[in-house]
Formats: sequence, C-alpha cells, structure tokens
Amino acid sequence: MKSRSARHVLTGTRIRERRLSLSMRQADVARAAGISPAYLNLIEHNHRPAGEALVARLAEVLGVASEELAEGREEARIAALREAAARLPPGMAEPLPELDHATEFLARFPGWASVVVATSRQAEALSAQLVDLSDRMTQDPYLLTTLHEVLSAVTSLRSTASILSEGDEIPDEWRQRFHDNLNQDSLRLSHTAQALVRYLDSFETEGSIHTPQEEVEAWMMAGFPPISESDDLASDVARMMAEQHLERFQEDAEALPDEALSAAAAESGDPVQIAAMLGRPLDLVMRRLAILRPAGFERAGLLICDGSGSLTLRRPTDGFPLPRPVDSCPLWPLYQALAQPHLALSHHVLTPEGRRFATLSLAVRSQPQGVTGPVLTQALMLILPYDPERAQAGAGPVPIGPACRICPRRECGARREPSILSTA
Repeated sequence: MKSRSARHVLTGTRIRERRLSLSMRQADVARAAGISPAYLNLIEHNHRPAGEALVARLAEVLGVASEELAEGREEARIAALREAAARLPPGMAEPLPELDHATEFLARFPGWASVVVATSRQAEALSAQLVDLSDRMTQDPYLLTTLHEVLSAVTSLRSTASILSEGDEIPDEWRQRFHDNLNQDSLRLSHTAQALVRYLDSFETEGSIHTPQEEVEAWMMAGFPPISESDDLASDVARMMAEQHLERFQEDAEALPDEALSAAAAESGDPVQIAAMLGRPLDLVMRRLAILRPAGFERAGLLICDGSGSLTLRRPTDGFPLPRPVDSCPLWPLYQALAQPHLALSHHVLTPEGRRFATLSLAVRSQPQGVTGPVLTQALMLILPYDPERAQAGAGPVPIGPACRICPRRECGARREPSILSTA
C-alpha cells in the first residue's frame, strides 16, 4: 500500500480537529463547502486528498485561513520534532518516541509540538552557549586583552598607592604627579571594568546561541534591515558577514539592474535564457533572481557552497526545509555541479514528504589572485517550484533529504550515518 504524504495527513487531520473544536457537524460543514458528508469523512480520515480550491472553501466555512489547513511549512516543523528526538542521549527516553506518528502529533497537538521543539532548541542553545562561553574564556582575544588591561591598571594603582603610603619625603610636585596617575589609572580601570561587564553580559543574549551564519540567515528572512538596527545580528562576525553580503548584492545589482532583470524574467521563466538575453553570466542571474525575486520567481531559493562543499549562503524557499548549517544532503544537485564546472544542470528533486522542486545548479571557477594563485570553485543551486509542463521528458526525480540523521530513506548509497527514523 502506498504511503500517504505528510500533506494529506496534516490537511485531513487539521480539518477534522478544527471542525470538532468548533462543535460543528460533519454534514453541516460538507453542505456549506458544497461536497457530500461521505466525501468529507474520507478527507478527514486522510483517505482522499483535498485540492487547494476545496481547502479554501473548507477554511472559509471553518473560519480559519486556508494556510492553517494546508501544508505550509510543516516539513520544517516535522524535521524539528525528529531532531528533538535525535538529540536525546541514549537511554534517556523510555520508551522511545514514536517517530512514525510525528505528523499526526503535530496536526493533533500543535501546541504541545511547539513546546517539545522549543524545549529541545533551548537545551541545544544552552549547550552551545556553554561551549561558546568556554571557548571565549580561553581563546577570545578581546576578553584576554581586556583582562590584561584590568590587571595592568590594578598593578599601576597598587604601585602608586604603595609609594604614596610609604614615602614621607616626597616633593609636592611628585606627590601631585602621583595623584594624577592615581586618578588616570582609576578612570582607566573603571572604564575597562564597565566594558568587561557589558561584554560578559552579552554572552547571555539570545543571539550568542546561534552561529553567525544563522544570524545572517535570520537577517535575510527579515528583509535585510539596516545592520545597525537588526536584532538578529548579535555578533560582530555576523555583522561583518552581513556587510560582505550587502557589498556583493550591491555589486550584483550594479552589474544587473532590477529593471533589466524584471523585464527579462517577464519574457522567460528560464534562467539560462534570461542570462543569454541579457548577456550576463548565469551565476549572476541566479543570485539576482533569488535576491530580487521578480514576478515569476517569487518563491525562488538559493544555496551556495564553496569548493569544500560547505554552505556559504542559504536563501530558503517555502517547503524546502534546510538542516543545520553544518549539515546537508550529499544528493543535492548542488554538489554534482562541483564535478562539472561551467555546465548548467537542471533537475527536479523529490523530498521524503513528497514535495517536488525544480533546481538549476552551476559551478564556476575563478583565480582572484592571478595565474599563480589558487583556483577557487563555487557552486550555486537555484530552487524553484516544480512545473510538470517544463520537466524534462523521461527524467525522473532525484530523491533527496534534509540530512542523513533525520532522513527516512534507508536505501541510500550516500548515507553517512544511520537515520533515527524507523521507516523508509
């Protein structure tokens, strides 16, 4: 028997839970939505799919936004529940969490699901913060320099105070000079101590529990607000990275203005054709489409990695859940492009939840330090909604996942570690 997708399970169960919460009869809801009670019963028990138009009618009858009944971004929340189970130390949870019922649990008890995810993330954040504090206390150059400055000021104060207290025959001119030194050193100690306290207090801010890349991604999701006003950019490294991204975005915008890109995108939905029409490099067009998101590309996402495969930019798209920045799926076409530089690779991918996306991947090479310098490689993957009419004939989907540990595909030759999920 073919397994139902997370979309059908969530949609049907949500419709039923919403109806029951309003104490509405199945027959009344079905009549108002223009379907039979029997068909609604099949939908609520996930035996029949509900199209977008029908979901919209049911949402209107039930007095809720259609997005609350449809799938939305549930893949990410399901992945978060699975990650919460994965973070449990061995033997802590007895019996083991029923991972097969994660989608049902999320649909029936969204509040409790949020509590589980939030608690797990808080525990992970506190653990990361502890490691961060330990690293800073032993390696942070600012902290070490500040502590050295405090010790230097204390030593100078003690030396001057000792001279004043023991020397009875000190000329008035020297005594005044020592008093001035005491004043200056005490001010220096006060200012340094205040700066140190503020810096230590910053360790406890919420932003310190995230990696700089996650801070930058949150800043991007917020719409690129001014760096000085962004609460997401809590660390100096994140602010520096954001400034570098802005400089690159500005350079790309000057090389390919918004008006030209929007006009070309209106004529063609193919990034390769757009690049040819404009006479611009394809990687530039891909970056600009993901940042500007003109008409026809409103849901464009972008992944960029360097030659080592490490992700350097993640611009997410709805329904394509991304793992932690340090993890990814080796089957993403992004990594295939690294082996075939300057060749555009078109694929459509299939997630474990049954969602399909069109992808365009490209790797480019450069030598910024000249002929004698190293050859640098960068790969990009543009993520777009899947359009069956534009799919390549005979080309099957590429089965991908978020990361091995939370991927249910057991029969995968690229698997690096066992999955915590018990079903394929």
